Amino acid sequence: MTGGLSAPTARPARGTRSRSALFVLLLGSTLTVMAGAVLAPVVEVLRADLELTGAAAGLILTSHGLSMALAGPAVGRAIDHWGVRGPLTAGLLLYGIAGGAGLVITSYPVLITSRLVFGIGAAIVFTGTTLGLLDLYDDAARDRAMGWRSTAISVGGVLWPLAGGALGAISWRAPFAVYLAGVPLGLAALCALPAHRPAVPGRRADNRGQRVFALIRSRPRLLGIYGLQAVATVLLYGILVFLPLRLAEVGITDTLLVAVFTATLSVTMSLVGLCYAQFRARLGQARLLILAFGIWTVALATLAIADAPILLLAAPAGFGVGMGLAVPALTVLVAEQVPAGRRGLATALLATATFVGQFASPLLLGPVQAATSVTGTFLTTAGLAGGTLIVLLVRRPSRPLIISR
Repeated sequence: MTGGLSAPTARPARGTRSRSALFVLLLGSTLTVMAGAVLAPVVEVLRADLELTGAAAGLILTSHGLSMALAGPAVGRAIDHWGVRGPLTAGLLLYGIAGGAGLVITSYPVLITSRLVFGIGAAIVFTGTTLGLLDLYDDAARDRAMGWRSTAISVGGVLWPLAGGALGAISWRAPFAVYLAGVPLGLAALCALPAHRPAVPGRRADNRGQRVFALIRSRPRLLGIYGLQAVATVLLYGILVFLPLRLAEVGITDTLLVAVFTATLSVTMSLVGLCYAQFRARLGQARLLILAFGIWTVALATLAIADAPILLLAAPAGFGVGMGLAVPALTVLVAEQVPAGRRGLATALLATATFVGQFASPLLLGPVQAATSVTGTFLTTAGLAGGTLIVLLVRRPSRPLIISR
């Protein structure tokens, strides 16, 4: 992308509101990754204060993924039916109120319950902001918008965790205040977004076509995309949950400094996301995903075996490069697989795959850490990334797992 960040050409139906809608949707996108990441800098302090296991503390970062996964398909159908503005407004308000409740909650079971409620709002925010951007733009403009979405997500992954780390110096509860940003943004969405989605071909899909299993049967390649999204999220949250423990092993425990380490991932993701359209034009989607999983394999192996702080900083930075390639690639692939009338459901299922990965990550990796070590955990994630890379390489020449372009 050349020049400054200016809105790509939107469909004429969006009128003069397209720029303000773009601004709100990108701001909303910054909230998606910070759903758990804002608490990552205080996870070790929280674990010690509440006397929790590593897996139990990790659930505070990821338990919202369960309700997000369960709510995802219903959210997609609701947005397909009512449009983006109403559901997204409600989702942002729920995100802010339920997320901010952690400021005053002292009981672990009640905190987990609030995180589950929060997850419903986060599911709406993820799907609503994604589908809102997909609806605004077509073709090359959509590629640029998805790259900007990736950048917005990563910028949120820098700013919000840094804010959480700074507030964590006061108390591990203080970072929950960051979630309150959803409330004013929800009011802004109500004002900026169009009241209804325009009529598009395939909008009135029959009931059977709207069902999850019917969609998967008619578009089986979606399963490959969703699988890759889930694996990518397991790997990402493996870093968010266990990097603070790895840093503690080398004497780095200050919450703001821990936030800087995790924020490097988002910085590189942001920079790469800005160039996603150019990367796709030169390499194609399949090569971008192969490159992402290759980078992740090296980065996670580095976290397992390195002790030097500079290498522990470089590894998440490298991981962010892969995220900057994979996040927009998988999102655009979903949009290209389905007609516009089913895009809400298909996008919501991508969100469901994301949230399943979030929720599963500490449940899968926590026992590995308990049975071995943090090093063993990162070796396991490196193996998962490497195994997925092999699958992509083996299937690509003959029958692509996802798409051949």
